[in-house]
Amino acid sequence: MSPISRIRDRLTDGKDRLPLGLTLLSAAIAATLVFPLGWLVIEAVTVDPARAIDLTLSVRTAETVLNSLLLMIGVTALSIAIGVPLAYLTARTDLPFRRFWAVTAALPLVVPSYVGAFSFVSAFGPRGEFHEILSPLGIERVPEIYGLSGSILVITLYTYPYVYLTTRAALLSFDTTLLEAARTLNHGRLASFRKVTLPAIRPAVAAGSLLAALYAVSDFGTPSIMRLSVFTRQIYVEYRSFGSDYAALLSLQLLVVVLFVLALEWLVRSDASSHGDDAGRTDDRVSLGRLRWPATLLPAGVSAAALLVPLWILGLWLVRSETGRRPSMAFEPIYVVNSVSVSAAAAVVAALAAIPIAYFAANHRSRLATLFERATYVGFAVPGIVLALALVYFGSGYLPWIYQTLPLLVFAYVVRFLPQAVGSSRTSILQVDPRLVEAGRTLGESSLGTFKRVTLPLTRSGIVAGAALVFLTTMKELPVTLILRPSGFETIVTQIWRAQESALYQYAVVPTLILLLISGLSMVVLLAQEGGQEGL
Repeated sequence: MSPISRIRDRLTDGKDRLPLGLTLLSAAIAATLVFPLGWLVIEAVTVDPARAIDLTLSVRTAETVLNSLLLMIGVTALSIAIGVPLAYLTARTDLPFRRFWAVTAALPLVVPSYVGAFSFVSAFGPRGEFHEILSPLGIERVPEIYGLSGSILVITLYTYPYVYLTTRAALLSFDTTLLEAARTLNHGRLASFRKVTLPAIRPAVAAGSLLAALYAVSDFGTPSIMRLSVFTRQIYVEYRSFGSDYAALLSLQLLVVVLFVLALEWLVRSDASSHGDDAGRTDDRVSLGRLRWPATLLPAGVSAAALLVPLWILGLWLVRSETGRRPSMAFEPIYVVNSVSVSAAAAVVAALAAIPIAYFAANHRSRLATLFERATYVGFAVPGIVLALALVYFGSGYLPWIYQTLPLLVFAYVVRFLPQAVGSSRTSILQVDPRLVEAGRTLGESSLGTFKRVTLPLTRSGIVAGAALVFLTTMKELPVTLILRPSGFETIVTQIWRAQESALYQYAVVPTLILLLISGLSMVVLLAQEGGQEGL
């Protein structure tokens, strides 16, 4: 028996004979995705130990770590405080216009947080639009929007939908007959919620809040605009000032935080959750009584802050676009072409790379298949700026001919967002009736021929959906685009960022509106998936 076969049998416990070609192809793809982060570790360990200790224990590093942790905790707590009540109101009560608020509460997920950040700065900053409105009333100062509190507020407004959507999904599938049983045991409404509903939805709440935490600690645009010293901002500053050793050390520290968050996610996912079925659901809703109309203030207020403030500011910038003209900042259609072309390339490559991994994981329940599938999630879990920095070290140090080229940029996008394509493709492959595959094999088709003639046509919709999701996510990616794009290659997000850095916000209007339109398409797809009478 060959060494490869012995390793294969050991990892599969001899229960599942894995096809050699598919195994090697999946292994090659997984290794390619994990490979770039190794260069970040190499860069960090080559730093002089004494200097590494000084940098790691410096006051600046301590401030960065503290701010990052406080930001993550604050965003997570506030997302739970907003997302869970909104989910309960739209899923379990007689809230007026409930379906309208159910959709509206999810829409902030469309808006990139950095768009929300510079909108809030323009609206509520020291010389912002809100200040101009209040000045005639004698109010000369407004609460400070910059710093930790402003960052927590803005990021929460665009991440609470993670908690809201996961919690709402759990509430929609919750077995309401359990509540009726609790009420027959003389438990009041509050006691029933605390003892029955809350334990059932806790895993969903925790899963959504961990997504919010992961987003908060990896966000680059909002802390930069809000002038908050966190990991992502400091890494970018050090990269721009050629402090590669400090940037590498900060990146490793950020990776430790991310791994800690992922460990929590794994613990939560391992918990058993209680779900009912349609037989255990009733149409009875909790009556809000006199609070029915006042309760609409929560979804209305949150939606207004997250959606109307950016639209208000964009409208003002659009009206004032003739003032302070600077031709070099003018938006050009080529930016849309560039964004669409690299995003489409990333989507196609990701869809093709996802097929072997997804097929392997769906058809072979082995530790090796699980290992390869989980390896694809490494790039998605790692903050974009850390991935970009790792590829900078790798490209500039070992393959200078590929550094700052479109292939490297597309590769970074694929590493970052491949799990979206893998998940969608794997789900579609699992839905293929195994009897159809067996029928193809009995007719003399090879494994590859059966896949092309039977499996691929039946899973095409899932593969296309995964590619579309990669495309739409790539369109909004900021740090990877800023760091790895070729010189002179401008996209929608780089135009928005240039306008923000130059404080010429009127030049961000058109690209922002285009980006919101494209992002809105992704939300249409997400909302359509829930379906049904109780779906969004």
